[in-house]
Amino acid sequence: MTTRAIRAIIFTIAAAGAVAGISCGSSKGKGERGNANAQDNSQPPVTVTVGKSEGRDIPAVITATGSLAAMEESNVAPKIAGKLSNVYVNVGQFVSQGALLAKVDDHDAKLALMTAQANVKQAQASVAQAEAKLGLLGGGKFNATIVPEVLNAKANLDQAVFEQKQAEANEKRYRELTETGDVAMITYEQYKTARDTARAKTNAARQLLDSTINTAKQSNQAIVSAQAAVDSAKTQVATAQMNLTDTAIKAPFSGYISARPVAVGEYVSSASVIVTLLRTDPIKAMIQVAEADVPAATIGHAVTIQVDAYKDRKFSGTVTAVNPSVDATSRSAVVEAQIQNGDNALRQGMFVIANITREGGSKGVFVPKSAVYFDQPTQAYKVFVIQDGVAKLKVVQLGPEEGDSQQIISGIDPDLVVATSNLEKLYEGAKVAY
Repeated sequence: MTTRAIRAIIFTIAAAGAVAGISCGSSKGKGERGNANAQDNSQPPVTVTVGKSEGRDIPAVITATGSLAAMEESNVAPKIAGKLSNVYVNVGQFVSQGALLAKVDDHDAKLALMTAQANVKQAQASVAQAEAKLGLLGGGKFNATIVPEVLNAKANLDQAVFEQKQAEANEKRYRELTETGDVAMITYEQYKTARDTARAKTNAARQLLDSTINTAKQSNQAIVSAQAAVDSAKTQVATAQMNLTDTAIKAPFSGYISARPVAVGEYVSSASVIVTLLRTDPIKAMIQVAEADVPAATIGHAVTIQVDAYKDRKFSGTVTAVNPSVDATSRSAVVEAQIQNGDNALRQGMFVIANITREGGSKGVFVPKSAVYFDQPTQAYKVFVIQDGVAKLKVVQLGPEEGDSQQIISGIDPDLVVATSNLEKLYEGAKVAY
């Protein structure tokens, strides 16, 4: 037999006893009733405050048990290895996202950064030197024809071409004079040799120009290589800067420190846990729902939970996930609910009793908690309904509480005026003022 059924039987017996007592009182002689009525008429009305009984919708719920877990749990580890120079937090402390948790000794990281920055300057100097060699100071665009060596070779070629033209003109003129007999052949041979020499000189100058241009282009490639070295050095600076930044271990999210297994001076690596951080607002309820109720547990449905630490409080949330598998041993599935926990009253690992709303429901009657009176002699719960200024005693059966209201399973109807104070002074038929 369920607890609710036993409770209903107890209340029914108590109610029957109360009614019997009232009946016995009514069977007294007319003289006694007249005396009681006379006494009632002589007493002033009892002053009371009043409320109303209300009809409300009562949602259908799945009642189950479970436990609380952090919404997020992180074993925070350093990104680089080294000796811990400081730990700034302790267990139980709340930290905001980005807060400094601990720091690894950064001496080596600073040296590495300084070295990388020096390498950048050296590489930049090599680029400037190569550019100066090609006349590209100020970051000008490469043009082989304006390189000083090329300009000089070009001038030599122009001079050789000019001299070749002069030599060719002389050779032609003296050849014609030789043909007319005005000049001896030996004289012509001299000018012919001069022409051939000028041509050879021109060819040599042209080859030198081509070679100089190729050398300039190769020097330009050296600039490209030097610039690549600059870029590489800058990458090393960024890496060194990141390593220096990573010596500071920061909180990945806001939450509470639940463990701090390290101390200052310890050598840590990327596998070392510095702190365990929990995000508990909201907190997650892991509810074990019976197999038969799993189809009724739907994402988005409201959830209320209670914990032993706060028996007078109910915490609200919503279903966020339903595990698709059912445990073969317990014949239940885990339903996850997100519960608001702004004051951190709920802690990871707490046992919970949860009510998950489901489709359906019923109507119920509710009265203020202060309208319910427990009569010790009859062991019955009573509510006094006020009608025409007179108290009417109603023996009621209680349901669960809901905030400041008490559900009444049986005994009264909705939309009635009920007394909410001085209940111990009231009785059936008592006059009241409010």
